[in-house]
Amino acid sequence: MPATLASAPSLASAPSLAPLTPAETSRTAREVRAFPRVVGADAPVPLNDGRHVPYANLDYAASAPCLEAVHDAVTRALPYYSSVHRGAGYASQVTTEAYESARETVREFLGAWRRAAVVFTRNTTDAMNLLAHAVPSGTSVVVFDSEHHASLLPWKRPVRLPVPATPAEAIGAADRALAAAPVGARLLVVTAASNVTGELWPIRELAQVARRHGARIAVDAAQLVPHRPLDMTALGLDYVAFSGHKLYAPFGAGVLAGRADWLRAADPYLKGGGASASVAGTVRWAPAAEQRHEAGTPNVLGVIALAAACEALTAAGWDALAAREERLLARLRAGLAALPHVRELTLWGDRSPRVGIVSFTVTGWNARDVALTLSGEHGIGVRDGKFCAHPLVRHLLGGDDSAGCGGEGAAVRASIGIGTTEEHVDRLCTALARLAPR
Repeated sequence: MPATLASAPSLASAPSLAPLTPAETSRTAREVRAFPRVVGADAPVPLNDGRHVPYANLDYAASAPCLEAVHDAVTRALPYYSSVHRGAGYASQVTTEAYESARETVREFLGAWRRAAVVFTRNTTDAMNLLAHAVPSGTSVVVFDSEHHASLLPWKRPVRLPVPATPAEAIGAADRALAAAPVGARLLVVTAASNVTGELWPIRELAQVARRHGARIAVDAAQLVPHRPLDMTALGLDYVAFSGHKLYAPFGAGVLAGRADWLRAADPYLKGGGASASVAGTVRWAPAAEQRHEAGTPNVLGVIALAAACEALTAAGWDALAAREERLLARLRAGLAALPHVRELTLWGDRSPRVGIVSFTVTGWNARDVALTLSGEHGIGVRDGKFCAHPLVRHLLGGDDSAGCGGEGAAVRASIGIGTTEEHVDRLCTALARLAPR
């Protein structure tokens, strides 16, 4: 069972985090007013002792809370919420226009070229499985063991590369694997930002490697696009997948964007209404990739919400959003580094660029017990487990599933976003200081 605060050491052992100066406090207040706001940012949560405290949500990498701008966009859409594409009624026309406008918003958000397909899916996992369904038979797929399962598992007999020790090693390994692949279609699959450590992958250089070997590159951008802008055209990316629920929109809407030819040539991912152009003895499938792979009634509100999130983040300004996140991330990592019984997991070292995701272990503590204690005694939400990246977490734990995790081979992950404050970060570091090694 988790240790209780009554048995924990005093707060004298807490990390020495510098208090905010008046100027920093004023800057934080200005940012809160200027940036998009999340729904329920100040929601109270119960503690084990019956008290309630404002929730410190440090679980953005799993699902980000909904933005107020997204809530408002859905509210505006509801009075005319209807089926899309085939209805002649006014509500259907309005909803169809909103749905297709969302497709263009996503295209601009990703910097995709005008003729790129933008297919709405359920999430990143669905998008990657759609791409796996559409790759030509015999395609050589190269993927790293460090991928999220959404990018690791959908492929038939892929070439799996070990977790690279450096970004340069990742580039070299991809180069050699693609060079050795048989003649024919080739695809390199890689993440843009690790969902375990937050570290940024060299996707521009990997795209250049793919191009040199006549291969394509598919990027899992689920953990990047909530934190940084992405320009498919400038980076030379063939496919990008991401989820709305990581991007401050509700569950159930995702995107696969990229080259249309493989998608147009493949049988529909789902067969049904909308995917068919004609059913009369023989079936003729819709020629456009978006129609062919969006059978059935789509998640219209989810798509509208996703597009609203794209617009809100872009309007807020990426430079300002990134600068604030980097300050919070530096404060969090400094606080964790001051605790001798906490070990941060990293692929490529402390100075590797990253987004606001940190995974760690606590000496002698089971990861689930850490997460439950943080929630029940401090009102802090974090994630525990292997984060749907089992090979990577095993590698980061030194190949020992029991290392530093109370025997379960798991870790704790704290992730930050728009609604995160300095108080949330300090509360986490103080709470972890009170978890005595055992």
